[in-house]
Amino acid sequence: YIVKDLVPDLTLFFKQHKSIEPYLKNDNPPEKGEYLQSQEERKKLDGLYECILCACCSTSCPSYWWNQDVYLGPAALLHAYRWIADSRDSYGADRKEKLQNTFSLYRCHTILNCSRTCPKGLEPGTAIARIKLEMATN
Repeated sequence: YIVKDLVPDLTLFFKQHKSIEPYLKNDNPPEKGEYLQSQEERKKLDGLYECILCACCSTSCPSYWWNQDVYLGPAALLHAYRWIADSRDSYGADRKEKLQNTFSLYRCHTILNCSRTCPKGLEPGTAIARIKLEMATN
């Protein structure tokens, strides 16, 4: 939707982002201090947390063009995988369960326009493929 000239209405985009609960969820706080990660665990998050929510990936995705009311789109799914992959988050199974339907995740047909258009060089298509793989193997 266009608001005026080149000002898009990103209300739905941000609503979808909010729906994946983009924050740490853990019912077992550390005894003292902060949640710790090994360097290997932290390295798994590289390329996932740098997203600036510019919507370039989502607006370049044909699946998002035709199903944006039900398909979450590359940006939201990149962020969903960021929290699924985070060793400090204990709600990975719940996060995957919310994506287990025919539209939220599985409308991605790996055309990879999202990865080609990302100004930060991130790869939402790879994150989506990893979610699908984890869901198929668990």
